[in-house]
Order: sequence, then structure tokens, then C-alpha cells
Amino acid sequence: MIKKIFKIIAITFLIGILAIAGVGYYILFYPNTSFQEQQRVFYIPSGSDYSYISEKFYTGLSNPTTFYCVARAMKYTEHVRAGRYVIRKGMNNLQLVRMLRNLSQPVKVFFNNQDRLPLLAQRISKEIEADSTSLMNAFLNPSFLAESGTDSLNILGHFIPNTYEFYWETSAEEFVKRMEKEYNAFWNEKRREKASAQGLTPKQVIILASIVQKETYMTDERPTIAGVYLNRLKNRMPLQADPTVVYAIKETTGKYDTIIKRVYIKDTQIVSPYNTYQIQGLPPAPICMPDISSIEAVLSPKEHDYIFFVADTARIGYHKFARTLQEHNKNRQAYRKWLDKRLMTNDK
Repeated sequence: MIKKIFKIIAITFLIGILAIAGVGYYILFYPNTSFQEQQRVFYIPSGSDYSYISEKFYTGLSNPTTFYCVARAMKYTEHVRAGRYVIRKGMNNLQLVRMLRNLSQPVKVFFNNQDRLPLLAQRISKEIEADSTSLMNAFLNPSFLAESGTDSLNILGHFIPNTYEFYWETSAEEFVKRMEKEYNAFWNEKRREKASAQGLTPKQVIILASIVQKETYMTDERPTIAGVYLNRLKNRMPLQADPTVVYAIKETTGKYDTIIKRVYIKDTQIVSPYNTYQIQGLPPAPICMPDISSIEAVLSPKEHDYIFFVADTARIGYHKFARTLQEHNKNRQAYRKWLDKRLMTNDK
């Protein structure tokens, strides 16, 4: 009789252990996502506590109660971390909590050809947590400008266009520090030597590269265009770059979104430090953010004797180059006839 009682107790105890183990397994390892897509991205803003998790994260769970049990046991409820998290369909509570504790996923941040600083701030704010206002404040912070050896006009040239990896929760201050680090890495000894060989500083290279950038979108032609402008600088000629006139018009009027297809003689008379028809040498700052191909074109220009160029009507997007004013006027006349004819056709 006693043996029978012990047997019953043992079996009952074993069943209890198995039941507890089963419940534990269910709580820890049973899939606990309720969404149908293969994965879902979840963002936790800086300063959030567990109430944010219960309000936002629970909507993607099949059983929030079991998740809370695991989160509390692993002390996650007291240590919520900001970040970008990729939740895969079918993840269990243990995987979910471990992910939220340690596995914030980085994002790819790409930017290129931003004409103005506010546009860059807007572009970046779409990829990381920092908003455009905080980014602009960080860009123009006097301490940051002083440490970078630049000013509010030239800071745009300190952002080297590329694809970078950031954590989503990156602050505006962290972003600008990283960009200054990338700028210094880009301007290594070899590139500085190339700039010096052209008689330019890195700042001046960026300015000239911004003009080259706006002159042609054909990357294979940029070294030739850069060579023309460098020849003009060496000969102490005005750059007379139409893109600087376009920039001067927009900067003077404040109408940055205006599309200007053609520069007229009257436009070249506008009073502006950016109008290279009226000033000698380079403008005071970049007229846009040049990409790396434009910077490299200035550092390694094509060597030639060209002084002039005009759009090539036979190869749209490219230019015809000339060594003499007589040859250039001939090319320019052919271009104007082509352009006038095209405008007349469009007006009909």
C-alpha cells in the first residue's frame, strides 16, 4: 500500500515537472509573432521605456503575456534600448528579447548631389532617428565648424557622398562627427598632394568640383571639363561658368526650386560673389555637393590646351571643346541655332 502511494506521488511529481517544463518550453520557445509577412521592422525611439513596448510591440505578438514574463525575467523591462530591430516571422520569446537587448540593426545611409544643406538634412533624417532640425543645428554648430576648420557656407563640402552604415538611433551630433572623420580619411596624403599639384587646397578642390558636377552629368567627360577650368585659372581668366550664374540667381532671389534652362547675357551681370563672369577665380563656396567622380576629376584632370566648351548637339549631354575663341564662337553659334530651333518647335 505504501509503495503504491509513493508510486502515485512520484508519477504525480513527474507529471508536474513535465507540465512545468512544457509550460516553460512554451513560454520560451514557442513562436510568438502574429504578423503574416516574413519580417517586420520595429523602431524604438531614444528615451523609450517599457510602456512603449507594451503599446507598440505587443501588436505584433500572439501572446504578449508570455513575452512579458520572459522580458521581466531577463530584466529587459528595466533596460529598453533604442534602435531599429528586424523581427522575423516565427521568432520565439527568447529570440525576441535577446534581439531587443543586443541586436539593433544598422541602416545604409546614402546621399549624393544635394544642392543645399537643408536638403541634405532632410535626406539624412529619412534614414536615422535624428530629425532635419537637429541635423541642421549640428551642421551649423559653431564649435563643430571651428573644429572642422570650415564655415557655414563650406560645410556642405565636408560631407563626402557615399554609402555609409549607421545605427538608426544615431544622434545628429554623432552623425556630424562620423562625417568629419570620413572627410579626413578621404583627404589622405595622396589626395592632398594631388590637390597641391593643381595649386589648390582641399576646400578649393571641392568648390571647383561642384562646378564640374553641374556642368556635366557624364562622368567620363568630367576630367576634360575640370582641365578647362584649371587652364582658365592658370591663365588668370574668369571661369565664366554658367552653373555659378544659375546658383547666383537662385541664391539672390531665394527661389531655389526654379528650373533655369538657359543663361542669358543679362543674367551674367548679376551681382553675386558666386557669379564667375564677374569675379576672378573661384566662388566662396560649393554651388552643390560634388560626388567623388567630380572631385577625382579635379584632382586628376585630363591634360589639354582647351579653354572653351559648349554643348555638343550631336552628342546630347556632352560638349565640344575649343582652344581658340574663334573656334569656340563657331561652335557656340551652331549650338544657339540648334537651341533656338528646338525652342521654336516646343512652342508650337
